[in-house]
Amino acid sequence: MSIFDAVHERKNTKSVKWDQLEAIFGTNDVLPMWVADMDFKAPEAVNEALIERAKHGIYGYTVMDAGVKDSILNWLKDRHQWEINEEWLSFSPGVVTSLHIAVQAFTNPGDNIIIQTPVYTPFYNVIETHERNVVKNPLVFKDNSYHIDFEDFEQKIVDNKVKAFISCSPHNPACRVWTKEELEKMAEICLKHDVLIISDEIHADLVYPNVRHIPIASLSEEIANQTITCMSPTKTFNLAGLQASYIVTPDAEKKKAIDQHLQKQSIDRLNTMGNIALEAAYTHGKEWLDELISILEGHKNYIKEMLETNTKELKVVDTEGTYLLWVDCSGLEMDADELKKFMIEKAKVGLNAGAGYGEEGNQFMRINMACPRATIEEGVKRIIDAVNSR
Repeated sequence: MSIFDAVHERKNTKSVKWDQLEAIFGTNDVLPMWVADMDFKAPEAVNEALIERAKHGIYGYTVMDAGVKDSILNWLKDRHQWEINEEWLSFSPGVVTSLHIAVQAFTNPGDNIIIQTPVYTPFYNVIETHERNVVKNPLVFKDNSYHIDFEDFEQKIVDNKVKAFISCSPHNPACRVWTKEELEKMAEICLKHDVLIISDEIHADLVYPNVRHIPIASLSEEIANQTITCMSPTKTFNLAGLQASYIVTPDAEKKKAIDQHLQKQSIDRLNTMGNIALEAAYTHGKEWLDELISILEGHKNYIKEMLETNTKELKVVDTEGTYLLWVDCSGLEMDADELKKFMIEKAKVGLNAGAGYGEEGNQFMRINMACPRATIEEGVKRIIDAVNSR
């Protein structure tokens, strides 16, 4: 049996995913398949490193030393063919924190920032909390996949004098891994109009066979100097609670601005356990991740086949990356509120409502498939039974 088949009891572990059901869904009677948090144990090498550090028993201030930085450099080079300098690295508690920092460092209240919707919910908050304005470049849903409307992208930038573009690659929840040609075209437009690229690449490692994630900053030196890249091992290895992420900023002046804003808020270093976990995951996690990708691909294919074979109303959007599935529920002919209520009360599954990612997601639901096959099978059965008994 694979380590990814083991079912772990997560209730009463202070888990947002499992212990906040009443607060999120209004009932504890749902199977949680929502927030991007795996029901898999982290790699054993990570757990062993954390246990050994805990045995020491002293948790003083911790330095991000050469071992930590080298693990990042080696991972990016081996996994993504991106060679960076350690001088480009800054550290923060999380990618969303990094996005907040970049928005504060490089834009001003009243500035316009463009995003590609439907998109990860915190993007809206990152912009609006700091009194900046959201400009939407809606993705085009065609042939069961999402595509970029480049003409609209450039026109919105020009018309709104956009200062920054928060990119999501691989895209959450559209599940696209942008091609080199798509990335180059977006970057070309941003360079042409002096738009800063703030690239959320937290799902970079979670891509399927025959698909390659390309860091946008790796395309050229000119693009790199126009880009702030936000990355982390936390989605890859299920370490979100340890709060460990980093920012790659090749341009020296931009790097200085990032560091100043991190230091102002005293969030420029990792906590002790996050530090340990990051290095262990990047140093020893390759085989674990390769097996995870294989498991997730099997889950993806199973869910797609079951939903589309046993219902006429549901269709799984083509998925190139992330462990999240974006399901087109338009065949149910429900509005966003009805769809959310149906999944909670009839199917009894806790999913992410598509409406949370923008109005473009009103007819969609997001399924987290990073869980044991037994959970997948039960969740899929509940959805199919609910749809067919309407």
